[in-house]
Amino acid sequence: MVSTDFKALIQRFYQLQSERLETYRLLEEGHEAYLRTGPQYDFEHYKQLVHQITLAFSGISKELLDIKDKFRLRLDRPDLSEHVDELQCKEKHKLQLTAQLQLARQRAQDHPDEQDACQETIQHLKRGIIKTHEALSEIMQDFKYDSEESD
Repeated sequence: MVSTDFKALIQRFYQLQSERLETYRLLEEGHEAYLRTGPQYDFEHYKQLVHQITLAFSGISKELLDIKDKFRLRLDRPDLSEHVDELQCKEKHKLQLTAQLQLARQRAQDHPDEQDACQETIQHLKRGIIKTHEALSEIMQDFKYDSEESD
């Protein structure tokens, strides 16, 4: 029989991942809106959005690290703790790639004379994000499998 604490942590883990996906969606929409304000860019508005997004990501990460510790220390589930750790590492990489992609998109918009180089960079970053999504999906599948093993 699986404890209520364990089930609650699993449920919260999935909620946090959903919140993270929603936060990425808001970041993408905000960046698209920001690019539409070019070439005079409404940087102050975008800066405020990035600040809010950063706070959201930080809160999600902090809570996931707490969940990771609970899996390891309180529930003796180092396997799940490791999955959360791997997930956090990949999510950090995804965020870095996303920021680089946003800069590359702005550069492409601001420098039409550098279109070929910019598009090459954009495609490279998009491939990196796709690979990171694939790695994240694998981690989530492993987490799901291992967490259901206890049922």
